[in-house]
Amino acid sequence: MDELGLVRRIRSLAKGSGSDVVLGIGDDAAIFRPRPGEDLVFTTDLLVEDVHFRRDTHPPDAVGHKALARGLSDVAAMGAEPRFCLLSLALAPCCDRKWVYAFYRGLLRLARKTGTPLIGGDLAHAEKITCDIVVCGAVPKGKALRRDGAQPGDLLYVTGKLGGSALGLSLGEGPGCKRHLRPQARLEAGRVIRERIKASAGMDLSDGLSIDLHRLCEASGVAAEIDQPLPIFPGATLDQALHGGEDYELLFTASPKSAVPSKIGSLPVTRIGRIVKGKAGSVKLYGEPLLPLGYDHFRRT
Repeated sequence: MDELGLVRRIRSLAKGSGSDVVLGIGDDAAIFRPRPGEDLVFTTDLLVEDVHFRRDTHPPDAVGHKALARGLSDVAAMGAEPRFCLLSLALAPCCDRKWVYAFYRGLLRLARKTGTPLIGGDLAHAEKITCDIVVCGAVPKGKALRRDGAQPGDLLYVTGKLGGSALGLSLGEGPGCKRHLRPQARLEAGRVIRERIKASAGMDLSDGLSIDLHRLCEASGVAAEIDQPLPIFPGATLDQALHGGEDYELLFTASPKSAVPSKIGSLPVTRIGRIVKGKAGSVKLYGEPLLPLGYDHFRRT
């Protein structure tokens, strides 16, 4: 398996770019032509073997799916639509042709489903499998949903159910495992939250509700109180819902005057609390301080 042949194969698998892509895989750089009146949003996300996935539990197509889904979730959190992605992939010595092609099939299946063409990237080798996804999204100029807009008096909401991924990781089977292996980016919900609900702030839940809500409050200079029951994934614990991470649901705030539906399509939307004045970043759960105990790469244990 040589690099030139692999690039040719990837280009063949990824054929068919978006209408705004002038030049895709095969040159020194891709060319993308944005539409008038758009802001482009960019995110990058690392996926590292034995940190974000394990080779013995994650099939290669699930690794490819997860690599893109993580970036798409950030785009969804800003209420944006995906435009393209780029992927840098470092392969470990164990990765044969079959593994590589299965990885790209998983990634490209999600790319086609979400309208996110793969238009370039890089290949290398390493001791462990490592990939870095870059996703570009677009949103009407000045309309991106950000973390720093929450105001005291706003109500606090989440989509979906929490704790499923942590449950799946612990059990290694069942519906939670599917959530863990192949997370779903809430792109449609993100657009509805921005366009119709006109949320004041939002972000995705990648590291756990406790730490991600802390981050939203810190960015907005406010505090929060969780005073309503959480929508917990069947079989998951409260700790998994609060701190488990990798749910990739959306957390958002909205004025009490906003008409927030109980569902977006088939996806439940649940009010869990409110934004209050207080120390920036502080969160209470039923009146008691809630520590940000979700996933932190650099927390010393």
